[in-house]
Amino acid sequence: MNRLFAALIATTALTGTACAQDLEIDELTFGFIKLTDMAPLAIAYERGYFEDEGLYVTLEAQANWRVLLDGVISGTLQGAHMLAGQPLAATIGYGTEAHIVTPFSMDLNGNGITVSNEVWEMMLPSLPLMENGLPQHPISASALVPVVEAFRDQGRRFDMGMVYPVSTHNYELRYWLAAGGLNPGLYSPEDSSGQIGADVFLSVTPPPQMPATLEAGTISGYCVGEPWNQAAVQRGIGVPVITDYEIWPNNPEKVFGLRADFVEDYPNTTRAIVRALIRAAIWLDADDNANRMEAVEILSRPTYVGADAAVIAASMTGTFEYAPGDVRDVPDFNVFFRYNATYPYYSDAIWYLTQMRRWGQIAEAHPDQWYTDVAASVYRPDIYLDAARSLVDEGLANAADFPWDTDGFREPVNTLIDAVPYDGRTPNAYIDSFSIGLTGEQQLVDGAVQG
Repeated sequence: MNRLFAALIATTALTGTACAQDLEIDELTFGFIKLTDMAPLAIAYERGYFEDEGLYVTLEAQANWRVLLDGVISGTLQGAHMLAGQPLAATIGYGTEAHIVTPFSMDLNGNGITVSNEVWEMMLPSLPLMENGLPQHPISASALVPVVEAFRDQGRRFDMGMVYPVSTHNYELRYWLAAGGLNPGLYSPEDSSGQIGADVFLSVTPPPQMPATLEAGTISGYCVGEPWNQAAVQRGIGVPVITDYEIWPNNPEKVFGLRADFVEDYPNTTRAIVRALIRAAIWLDADDNANRMEAVEILSRPTYVGADAAVIAASMTGTFEYAPGDVRDVPDFNVFFRYNATYPYYSDAIWYLTQMRRWGQIAEAHPDQWYTDVAASVYRPDIYLDAARSLVDEGLANAADFPWDTDGFREPVNTLIDAVPYDGRTPNAYIDSFSIGLTGEQQLVDGAVQG
C-alpha cells in the first residue's frame, strides 16, 4: 500500500481528533524483544490499526533490554515494548537517567520460572502430589531449599538467570525465592551485582538465550517470558515449576515506553499510538481468546518472536505445559485487555518501586508520597483515558471496558504467593512486612545492613 493511499484510508476512517492530518509526526520506529507479550505491537501493525491512525510504523527487534532502552533515550527508537521497571528506574536515575513515561500497559502475567532437569529431580521428593501423581501447584521455593543446600555441600554455587536488573522477572524470581526462605541477594550503590548475602545468585541472560544457557549448565534455572519456558519443555532440557500467575494472579507486566519530551511535543501522535495499541489489545482478548491462534501464527514469524508456533501456542491459548505431558489449564496466563490490563495503574508502578527498595536498588528510605509522585510522573493514565474516550466516541470500543472513575490505584490484594497484603497507597508498610530484604531506614554500608 503506497503512502498516499494509506493516508487517504486513515483520514477517511477517523472522525475523532486523532486524524492523520493532525499528527505532529507520522513515521515512527518502535523496538521490541522477541517475547510473546510484544503481541499488541505486532497486531497493531498487521491488522492495520497503526495505518488507521495515519502512522507509518517500523517494528525492530532489539538485541537486549539495555540496547532497547538506549534506543529510546537516544531517539533512534520513538517508543518500545519495555520492562515495567525500565521507565521507573530511568526516571529516578537508577542506571541511565532519562525521563521515560508509559501511557499504556501491555499485558498481565506471561512469565514462568524454569529449572534444569537435574534440579527438578532433586526437588521432586519435597513436592506434595495430587491423586493423579502429578505435583500439586503452586510449587513453593521451599522445595528448592534442600537443593541449594546440596549444591553448597558439593561446593557448587546455585545460579539462576533473569532478563534485566529492573525486570519483572528479577522481582518475581526474588519474590518467589524469598517467600520460600531463600535470600536472592541485595544491591548496593557500590555493588550492582545484586548478589550481596545471596543463597541463590541471579544474573542477566537475554530471553532468547535462556534455554541454551540452561542446557550448557551455566545456570540451573531462570525466570523469563514466553515462549522461552515452553521452549525448555519442547527441547527436554528443563521444567517450568511455576508461572507468575501463581506468584501473583493478574500481575502487571510489560509497558509501552516513550520519552517524556516526545509525549509533550507530539500529543496527537501519542494519542494515535495508544489508540492503535488499545484496539490491538481488544482484538487479542476478544471472544474468549478466539483470535489467539491467528496471533500465534503472526508471532511465530521471524520478524517477531520467530519461535515455533506450537511452542508459542502452548502458553498463549489457555494452557501451560509444565513437565513434559503435564498440561494444565491456565486461561489467564496471557491477558492483554480484560481486567483493565492496558490501564497504567499507579499502584502497579509502586509495586515495582517497593521491590527496588526491598532489594537495595533504591538505597534509602522514602515516604509514601515519594512513591506516588514517582508513579504519577511515569505512568500516564490521563493520556490513556483520552485515547480510550475517543475510541468509544467512534464506536471502536465499549465504554464499560474502561475504569473511568479510578484514582489510579487498584484495590488492595492478598493474593500473592506469600499472602502478604499489598496496598499501593501504603508502600512502606508493605516493604516492612517482609523478613528478607531491606526494611524501614535500613541501608547497605560496606556490604552490611545498617539501620
